[in-house]
Amino acid sequence: MGVFLGIIFHFIGGFASGSFYIPFKKVRDWAWESYWIVGGLFSWLIVPPLAAWLTVPGFAAIIGQTDAATLGWTYLMGVFWGIGGLTYGLGIRYLGMSLGNSVILGYCSAFGALVPSIYYNFFPAEGKITFSGMLGSDGGRLVLLGVAVCLAGIAICGRAGMMKEKDLPEAQKKESVKEFSLVKGLIVATVSGILSACFNFGIEAGKPMAAEAVAQGFNPLFQNNVTYVVLLWGGLTTNFIWCMALNARNKTFGDYTNKATPLLHNYTFSAFAGTTWFLQFFFYGMGESKLGNGASSWILHMAFIILVSNGWGIWLKEWRGVQRRTLVTIATGILTILASVVIVGVGNALPK
Repeated sequence: MGVFLGIIFHFIGGFASGSFYIPFKKVRDWAWESYWIVGGLFSWLIVPPLAAWLTVPGFAAIIGQTDAATLGWTYLMGVFWGIGGLTYGLGIRYLGMSLGNSVILGYCSAFGALVPSIYYNFFPAEGKITFSGMLGSDGGRLVLLGVAVCLAGIAICGRAGMMKEKDLPEAQKKESVKEFSLVKGLIVATVSGILSACFNFGIEAGKPMAAEAVAQGFNPLFQNNVTYVVLLWGGLTTNFIWCMALNARNKTFGDYTNKATPLLHNYTFSAFAGTTWFLQFFFYGMGESKLGNGASSWILHMAFIILVSNGWGIWLKEWRGVQRRTLVTIATGILTILASVVIVGVGNALPK
């Protein structure tokens, strides 16, 4: 029953993550940096402590009693993840929901499984799996095979993007994805996918806070909500600095008060997007507490996001008008990435 609930929670989280960008499409006459940071304030500053207060009322005291090293590593991973989250938005902006999510989350799945083991190779800790340990075990080698398959899937998706660029006239490309740019999109998607994986390690770095929440008698289902508060401060830092810089460069500070735009409408949909975004990790934490394996939970979470986001891509007609071979190519790429997720998940379940 616990495993079944874990899968359900991960599906809800994956649905939230795969869908959060949709409300941003309803924002009118604001620059990207303006609606992104408004949504981000809800994602990273407002909703996380509210969720923690509702589920782990003593979260502030737990954070206050946590040692500086744990807080520092958790925050730092949040900063790196914040760069990944920032470029995630740009990747979707340039590639669309379907292709963008497939490439970004493919990288994220692969590196989310590898980053912790590489770290523990240099800084060993009891009970933690190292990269060299993975090389020396059947389960570890299967994980690495899954990573290689994942990178192959990303390459196939990139090929599909190039085919789409050739298939569609410029006007239709702009209609399906208004700012479609394959080169820009693939660059930022690569950066995003690699750095977004740091969220998984941030959860690992903040485990002492989660463990303390359980030790104090709070429901284990919500233990990661304490960690998220600190982890997401790092994400807020990165995104806030960048968006304020863009506001200054593009002279878009006026967006926030421009009465010529639908202000209430824009704030509402930005807040909705940001809140939906946070819900992915709210339910991720619940799923992980049931499945009991952070790496496998991460892979499962990524798989659901890929499925949901590509469903949205089809619904939004991002691949309408392309040739059949292009559709076959993108479908092959997505299935390859999903196959890699299964391989990594099985590998993580084996002894290492």
